[in-house]
Amino acid sequence: MTGAYAELQTTTNFTFLRGASHPGELVQAASALGLHAIAVTDRNTLAGVVRAHAAARETGMKLVVGARLDLADAPGMLCLPRDRAAYGRLSRLLTVGRRRAPKGECEIGLADLLDHATGQVLIVLPPGNGGAPDRSFEENLASLRRRIGNSVYLAASHLYRGDDRARIGQLAEIAGRAGTPLVATNDVHAHAPDRRR
Repeated sequence: MTGAYAELQTTTNFTFLRGASHPGELVQAASALGLHAIAVTDRNTLAGVVRAHAAARETGMKLVVGARLDLADAPGMLCLPRDRAAYGRLSRLLTVGRRRAPKGECEIGLADLLDHATGQVLIVLPPGNGGAPDRSFEENLASLRRRIGNSVYLAASHLYRGDDRARIGQLAEIAGRAGTPLVATNDVHAHAPDRRR
């Protein structure tokens, strides 16, 4: 399947007040659209992956398990385990973050991530709302690439605000200087337009 698209940034209703669709709805929509695969990446949790897995088995859709990590001292990123052992490390990382934070919150730092990074694919997310990354963002990206190696990518999404070409061009330049490939994501929060806020 040359050129097949896999959505790697999907937020379900298990990310409260952010995701608007159930995991199964997102998997079924991805299957209907002919996507190659879909990743479920809820914020600091793996809660949506169980229902997504059940829907993926029913539809034959390839599911990529993961989580969006909102770090206290580094840019946010998608964390996609490559195998069962890496999944276990991601689960332990999230447990560490939940245990040190008040109920319903998660406190993870870059050092915690580095302790659990073996076997993970990391897709670094640009600053919120598609803002222009500053110098510290680029330095963090390059530092992460040096520490982890070839498993670090930079996400780019079309936001349809009229500045996509320039913004994605800037992200491509940053990715090139940091030695990380650029990867397309859509930052999906709903399976149908009527679920949008």
